[in-house]
Amino acid sequence: MQRIRSLKTGWQLLKSSCEGAAKQVNISPSTSRNYSHLPRQDSSSFGLLFDIDGVLVRGRTPIPAAKQCFRNLVDSNGKYKVPVVFVTNAGNCMRQAKAEHLSHLLEVEVSPDQVMLSHSPLRMFTQFHKMRVLVSGQGPVEEVAHNLGFQDVVTVDMLREAYPLLDVVDHNRRPKDSIPPTKGLWPIDAVILFGEPIRWETNLQLILDVLLTNGNPDNAWSSMRYPHIPVLACNMDLLWMAEAKNPRFGHGMFLVSLESLYKKVTGYELKYEALIGKPSVVTYNYAELLIRQQAERLGWTTPVKRLYAIGDNPMADIYGANLYNHYLQASQRTKAQMQAKSRGGGVDPLAEAADAPKMTSAELGGASAEYGAEEDLPEGCSSILVCTGVYSRDQQELPSDPAHTVREQHIFHGHRDFRFDPSLTQPSFVVEDVKEAVELVFQQEGWPLE
Repeated sequence: MQRIRSLKTGWQLLKSSCEGAAKQVNISPSTSRNYSHLPRQDSSSFGLLFDIDGVLVRGRTPIPAAKQCFRNLVDSNGKYKVPVVFVTNAGNCMRQAKAEHLSHLLEVEVSPDQVMLSHSPLRMFTQFHKMRVLVSGQGPVEEVAHNLGFQDVVTVDMLREAYPLLDVVDHNRRPKDSIPPTKGLWPIDAVILFGEPIRWETNLQLILDVLLTNGNPDNAWSSMRYPHIPVLACNMDLLWMAEAKNPRFGHGMFLVSLESLYKKVTGYELKYEALIGKPSVVTYNYAELLIRQQAERLGWTTPVKRLYAIGDNPMADIYGANLYNHYLQASQRTKAQMQAKSRGGGVDPLAEAADAPKMTSAELGGASAEYGAEEDLPEGCSSILVCTGVYSRDQQELPSDPAHTVREQHIFHGHRDFRFDPSLTQPSFVVEDVKEAVELVFQQEGWPLE
């Protein structure tokens, strides 16, 4: 399966895609002026990964602490002191639009190369870029797909127009008089799920039509066509936090619906070629590359040693950061083992096997199952949970000791193909809001607060 690839190839794709993205958004050398070239603390080299919904904003309303915290992240001229990347599972817009929105809300300049949407890693899935793909979601999905490198894109609305008899749940959208002719389309090779659509019944129906006809809705349904054409999904969040008091359905809920319908109709499990967005490892690999590029613009000459991921959702932000931390630890062990072998030292194969993380291919999300030693990856990633979004101390309290996590008290909101490991939902730190989170990081790193 093409999902699992060598780490070296993955990094080359990530690097080239990010460089290409920079050219597309006109990132010139002047971009580096967004960063403050202060002398780096000798003992510290770190980067910050910010979730957005529930951490910086609630819907369109900024969280008051967000503006305050960014005063600690920029100097008197508004230039960033440390590498900052915004990692969100949202994906219904372009990076440029999200950057402009954040700049307005936070009152600091945010450039597109600091923004990572749930679908951003799809730039590295080049084996699908020349395929004819059906895209589902809302917003400028066709433009987003082309921007990511997909060349032949079909939207659900285009499919519905080509096959006017497929969408009949809403009686007002059914053909009224004569039956319109079917225009037909070339067969679809893969399905890309960007985010929750507006009309769930339409998207669920037409996506199933495509999966059950091997990409050609002119054909009759057949559960014998299994496995189905590739499906790549972005954003697995079951719930997210807007202005309402309680969480709202996310794209993860749409995926649950699609999976349940497919299995109910066929008796088979829906299969994913890739699951992208938090908490998959490939998402954090991509974010780390963006952090590294930010550090270079800061003039830092040594690798970033630590990442701090700030989020509000234990099942996405915290789970993902902790999973990535396990990945980094495994990478460090593998690097040490390779160095020992190169020096002629022996490695205990039983100890090596015992140390290896038991990650599923879904959790890797397209990253390699082999840990490379060529890149200077961070030493670790700490997770910081804020109480301004999905998680609230008033509604739930995490055990103070991760070893005492009670499985029965946790309902797993993660994706079906991810393991339920309650320890991964245990944050490194719990704070009230993002301002307190930044202050904590600066304290941990020995950086002065101004």
